Amino acid sequence: MTVTLADVAARAQVSPATVSRVLNGNYPVAASTRERVLKAVNDLDYVLNGPASSLAAATSDLVGILVNDIADPFFGIMASAIQSEIGGPGGRAGGERLAVVCNTGGSPERELTYLTLLQRQRAAAVVLTGGAIEDPTHGAAVSAKLRRLAEAGTRVVLCGRPPASDAEAIALTFDNHGGGRRLTEHLIGLGHRRVGYIAGPRERTTTRHRLEGHRDALATHGIEDDPAWTVYGRYDRRSGYEATLELLRREPSLTAVVAANDSVALGTCAALRDSGLRIPDDVSVAGFDDLPFSVDAVPALTTVRLPLAEAGARAGRIAMSREDPPPGGIATISGELMVRGSTAAPRA
Repeated sequence: MTVTLADVAARAQVSPATVSRVLNGNYPVAASTRERVLKAVNDLDYVLNGPASSLAAATSDLVGILVNDIADPFFGIMASAIQSEIGGPGGRAGGERLAVVCNTGGSPERELTYLTLLQRQRAAAVVLTGGAIEDPTHGAAVSAKLRRLAEAGTRVVLCGRPPASDAEAIALTFDNHGGGRRLTEHLIGLGHRRVGYIAGPRERTTTRHRLEGHRDALATHGIEDDPAWTVYGRYDRRSGYEATLELLRREPSLTAVVAANDSVALGTCAALRDSGLRIPDDVSVAGFDDLPFSVDAVPALTTVRLPLAEAGARAGRIAMSREDPPPGGIATISGELMVRGSTAAPRA
């Protein structure tokens, strides 16, 4: 049954005129009301009605790029590379396109809202970057949104994100598990047996896959995985600093720390220095992603390099149908271990 504007108004407990104002953006509406209306739009999957319904299968020149945090270089690099490939001023050949970067802030609700709004705008393509949220209800809702976008003619590409179940989306996914395993095997090869781990948010696929790789390496070499040696936090420097102090409180004899990403690793290095410990003489530190500042850290950071710009550019070309999708619609992109000065053999 077709969802009408009146249905949305009833769900949001506002007038149809208010719904129209929110969706058209042509009249100021209180933020709380706007959020309520957008949630109703999302819940009911309201897209178009009336005379506009005949255009439902058409696409515009809009391309949506969803990121978790645009201030994080991980997402900024990919978003920039995607945008460079979609055409328009300063972009590649292939026509004018308007790229809209949608910053979800890690909110599941905002992710769904942006997908709904891009569906309403009949976006030519949507690219979702970074790890997914591990919640069955949210995952099913995202898959349904992506499926409807694809059915309406929108090209959907996942970049650095696991494949979405039951969704017609092309996935370029990073081998976070393999990268995490190689990083910890490098430390084990140097002689480390007491390795702390600073993980990202528990609900993110990236967090789980990297941590599973770390734990697989420990298990393969018969090394105890003490739960106290893992601390969860955010993917930022401050979290790395605080988590490192907590690790040192729990186990002062750790000889190495693996950080969830390079930003977290910077916080780890700062916390170790402030605690009077030298890197790598007293404690080795490793990160993940190989962000631009990693090689300029002192000492330079051992990390796993993910080809963020290359993956983003490829996602952009696929989104614009200027590169064929990978076989089966899924490609796994491996990381490269970059050994630098922040890791060394533990002191005897």
